[in-house]
Amino acid sequence: MTTRIENVSRRDFLKAGAGLTLGLVLPGAGSALAATAKDAPQAEAAFAPNAFVRIGTDNRVTVIAKHLEMGQGTYTGLATLVAEELDADWAQVMVEGAPADAKRYNNLLWGPSQGTGGSTAIANSFDQLRQAGASARAMLVQAAAARWKVPAGEIRVRAGVVSHAKSGRKASFGELAEAAAKQAVPQEVRLKDPKDFTLIGRHVPRKDSVEKTTGRAQFTQDVKLPGMLVAVVAHPPRFGATVRTVDERAARAVPGVLRVVRIPQGVAVLARDYWTAKKGRDALQIDWDDSAAYRGSSEQIFADYRKLAATPGRVARRDGDTDKALAEGAQALDAEYAFPYLAHAPMEPLNCVMRLDAQGCEVWNGEQFQTGDQYTLAAFFGLKPEQVKLNMLFAGGSFGRRANPAADYVLETAHIVKAIRGEAPVKLVWSREDDMRAGYYRPLYLHRLRAVLDVQGKPLAWSQRVVGQSILAGTPFESAMVKDGVDATSVEGAANLPYAIPNLQVELHTTSKDVKVPVLWWRSVGSTHTAFAAEVFLDELATAAGADPVAYRLELLGAHPRHAGVLKLAADKGGWGKPLAAAKSGKRGRGVAVHESFNTFVAQVVEVTVAPDGGFTVDRVVCAVDCGIAVNPDVIRAQMEGGIGFGLAAALSGAITLKDGVVEQSNFHDYPILRIDQMPKIEVHIVPSAQKPTGVGEPGVPPLAPALVNALFAATGKRIRTLPIGEQLKA
Repeated sequence: MTTRIENVSRRDFLKAGAGLTLGLVLPGAGSALAATAKDAPQAEAAFAPNAFVRIGTDNRVTVIAKHLEMGQGTYTGLATLVAEELDADWAQVMVEGAPADAKRYNNLLWGPSQGTGGSTAIANSFDQLRQAGASARAMLVQAAAARWKVPAGEIRVRAGVVSHAKSGRKASFGELAEAAAKQAVPQEVRLKDPKDFTLIGRHVPRKDSVEKTTGRAQFTQDVKLPGMLVAVVAHPPRFGATVRTVDERAARAVPGVLRVVRIPQGVAVLARDYWTAKKGRDALQIDWDDSAAYRGSSEQIFADYRKLAATPGRVARRDGDTDKALAEGAQALDAEYAFPYLAHAPMEPLNCVMRLDAQGCEVWNGEQFQTGDQYTLAAFFGLKPEQVKLNMLFAGGSFGRRANPAADYVLETAHIVKAIRGEAPVKLVWSREDDMRAGYYRPLYLHRLRAVLDVQGKPLAWSQRVVGQSILAGTPFESAMVKDGVDATSVEGAANLPYAIPNLQVELHTTSKDVKVPVLWWRSVGSTHTAFAAEVFLDELATAAGADPVAYRLELLGAHPRHAGVLKLAADKGGWGKPLAAAKSGKRGRGVAVHESFNTFVAQVVEVTVAPDGGFTVDRVVCAVDCGIAVNPDVIRAQMEGGIGFGLAAALSGAITLKDGVVEQSNFHDYPILRIDQMPKIEVHIVPSAQKPTGVGEPGVPPLAPALVNALFAATGKRIRTLPIGEQLKA
C-alpha cells in the first residue's frame, strides 16, 4: 500500500516541543524502563520527521499521542501503529501527550478539532500514524544507505536495528538519528501488508501500566506549582439557582482560608490545600435565589414524557407505511421502557490546574476536548488560541464527562483565576459529591414501542417513539448533528435498527427547553438506551412468535452479516441451545443481545441465577466483538470487560433521581459502582477481520443490560422494562 503523509515542518515541531512544560518531570524518576516520555529524561530530539514521532540520539522513540489516555489503552494503541511501520523495538518506544494544536493533532473524524471521544482514537489514527512511522523508517533507511554507500533497497530494519546483510553493517535508530534528520521527507510511503505485521494483532505490554501500578503516573491531582492555591466551589443545590447573598465570615475564620470569591457558578473558597478549602466552603452561609431554578422530580418528568409519547414526534426514520401496517397485523405488542438520569462518576473526580500570566494561560488537565477548551479559554481571557497552552495528563476515567462543549469545570477554573487577577496558579477540585449533585448527566429517556406480527410471527410493523433531552442543543455540534429537529445522538441505535421490518418508524420528542438538568454524552451515548429498548422488545416479539431469540434475530439480519457474525459467535461460545447447569437453589436463565455502536458490532450472552427471593447473580457473560483489525487484542478484551462491568453497574442500580429539583444521590454509597464480587465470569471472542479498525471504548456497554433482562425473563418469565433493575424481581 502506497500513500502520502502530510509532514509538518520539523523545525516548527521542535519549537513547539521546546515549549512543552517540563515541570511535571519527577527528579530522578526517569529510567530506561519508563514508558511515557514525561517520566524519563528527555531524549535529545535529533530526528522528528513529523508531528507524531521523535527519535533521540539515545535511541529512544517518542510517539506523540494526540488522544487522551483515560484508562482505555490509547497510548498503547497509538504507539503500536507507529512502532509497527517504524519496525521499532517495543521496549524503546515511549509515549508523550500532544499539546493542543488542531492543525497537527485534529481528530480526523471530527474535522478541524482535537479531542478524544466516540471511540474514534484508533479508528481515525490507523492510517495517519502508520504513515508517520513508515515515513520515519524510510528516512532512517536513506541515512544508512548514504552512510554505508549501499542501495537502500538492500537495507533491512527489524526491532530497532538497521542493517545491511552484504556488508555486515548495523546501526541503531539513535546512531542514525542526526543523519536521518538531514534526509528528504518522503512524499509517499509504502505501508506494510497486514500479513507482515509484527506488533499489530499481537500481545504487546501496555505503555501506562508500570507508571500506574507504581504510583509514578501523573494525574492533575499530582500537579503542584509554586504558590498554587486550591479552590473548592459551593454550587447551587438546584439547577438554575444563583447566589442571592453570601455570608463569608465563618469561611474566612477557618485557619488557612485565603480567599473567598463569587463567580457565576457559585462561591469559591481558596486555600493552600484541599481540606482547608473544603472546610471553608462548607462554612459558607449562602442564600440561594431559586426563582429561576428547576424544581421538578424524576416522577414528574416521566409523567410529562408519557404524555408526549402519546403524540407524534419528529420522524427520524420512516420505512413503508407503519400506521397502516399496525392496524393490519395478526398480533400486536406494546411496551414502554424507562431510563433514569445517569452520572459519569469517574474514579478521578474533576480537577483542573490553571496559571495566567502576561504570556497567556497554561492548563494542566486530563484534557479530552482540546480545541473546545482552548477556544473557550481564549475567548474568556481575550487571548489568541495559541496563547492557551494545554498540558494533557492522564485522566482517571471520564466516560464522556471531560469532553464537555461548555468546558464547564475548565471555564469555572478560569473564572476563579480571573477573580483573583491571576495572582496565583489555581487548582480547582470537585469532590465526587460536587459532580454527582451539580454536574452533567446522561439524559432521562422514555421509549414507547408498538409492533405487529404477521401470521408467521414475523414483525410486520415497528413503531418507536423516543422522548428525552437533547445533548447537542446549544452546542457547536448542533448545526451538524441536529437535523429537522432530530438530535442524532438521541436516536442512534434506533434509527439504524438493522432488522428487516418492512414498515418501521422512529420518532423523537426533544424536551431540552422544558427541563433544565444539564445533560451530556455518557459512555456509548444514545445506544445506552436504544439498544435496551430494541433488544428487549425484539425478545418480546420472539417470545410472542414462539421462536428462539437467536434464530429469530438471525432471520431478520440477512442484510447485516457483521451483526449476524457476532451473534452466531457469541451464541456458539455461550452454548446457546444447550441446557444450563441446574442451580443449587432458584432458577437459571440465559439471554442475548446484539448491537452496533461506533461502527463496532458486539453480541453478548448473559447467564443468571435467580434465587427464590428474587435476588440474582450474573454468572457469566460471553461477548463477541467485530471491531475490524484487532490492533491490540488484550486492550480490546479489557475494553469489553470494562464495558460489561460499567454497563452492569448501571443496569443493576445506576440512577440519578430528582426531588424538588435536588439530586438525591451523592456518592458511591447511594450510586454504587460494581463491586468485585458482582463481576461475572467474562469471555471475549474477537472476530478475525481485514476491515480497518473501529472503536472499542464504548461498544461493550450497550448489549449488556438487554441481554441481562432477557436472561432474567428466561429464568423467571418476568419482563423488566425500567432501569435500573433494582429490586423489581422481588416485587
